[in-house]
Amino acid sequence: MAPNFDDGDSVYNFVVRDGNGVKGMVDLGLEKVPEQYIQPHHERIDKLKASSYDRPPIDLSMLDGPQHSQVVGLIAEAAERVGFFQVVNHRVPIEVLESVKSAAHEFFGQAPEKKAVYRKGVSPSPYVKYGTSFVPEKEKALEWKDYVSMVYTSDGEALEFWPNECKEVALEYLKASSSMVRRILEVLMEKLGVTLEESRMDGLIGLKIVNMNFYPTCPNPDLTVGVARHSDMGMLTVLLQDGIGGLYVKMEEDITDAGKKGEWVEIPPIPGALIINVGDTLQILSNGKYKSAEHRVRTTSTQSRVSIPIFTMPRPNEKIGPLPQVVERDGVAHYREFVFEEYMNNFFGKAHEGKKSLDFAQINSF
Repeated sequence: MAPNFDDGDSVYNFVVRDGNGVKGMVDLGLEKVPEQYIQPHHERIDKLKASSYDRPPIDLSMLDGPQHSQVVGLIAEAAERVGFFQVVNHRVPIEVLESVKSAAHEFFGQAPEKKAVYRKGVSPSPYVKYGTSFVPEKEKALEWKDYVSMVYTSDGEALEFWPNECKEVALEYLKASSSMVRRILEVLMEKLGVTLEESRMDGLIGLKIVNMNFYPTCPNPDLTVGVARHSDMGMLTVLLQDGIGGLYVKMEEDITDAGKKGEWVEIPPIPGALIINVGDTLQILSNGKYKSAEHRVRTTSTQSRVSIPIFTMPRPNEKIGPLPQVVERDGVAHYREFVFEEYMNNFFGKAHEGKKSLDFAQINSF
């Protein structure tokens, strides 16, 4: 039954509880954004006032040549000053990137009842979840986004439990990205003067989640956000965005030809490129040297948009805290030690609110 768009409970039940998602509303011919999705003025994204981040992508193939040190420097500088960068020649086949975007559209193009079988509490697997917004029960204003989240445990379980429309290509995308993630982390550790044992590195990137995000067309994009401002909680996020764009990153400091401190800049899509985001865990391990990227996503009235992030995170039982070698150099630890599962529970227990998730671990302001 169609909801009464002027009744908050009716909208919530239709979109969230019954699993119709934002797309379900849009498919009914929605002409204006329901009140639950209208963001406060200070959270809205003014596309006309935002500048574009025009720094070229980093060519990862050059890590294997005479310009190795220069490329390491570019990666480390981006991680220290912005918290994100784009990469090309990453060894993830372009046809895989195109296929995974098509698969996302295929999954979200299904009838609502086909997607709703993966809702929390009814999904046939605890490792697959279909939902909308972030934590809708905790949010004052909902995010204009539907998603399916797929936790990797093994190839066999992925092929058995992930949705048929996307499981094979999503698994291929994940596996093709894994060596790139490890290489980038090795480079960043190298710049810190740290060499991690293989077992420790495995523990720090032992939890991998592929999300497919779908942002339906929005009748009033100036009033809404696709994703509210936040930082990711893990080590590194690999993000594939389509050609429509809409990703904004907050500048941590003034950077020539990039943006001023506190300014939101749009990250233009580059064909064949992947975006790498530094997550909170890497900021904590580096004792604040590397910065997790605060970012958000706008909506559009012209085309539905997809993005496909891979979140690489520590295993839930992994101990996290500033690396001893870095603390020795800095003279003080800015973050306390904790078990990663505690950080996850805190992160998913609240609505997005910038980088406040780091307050859980921070012990000294700096």
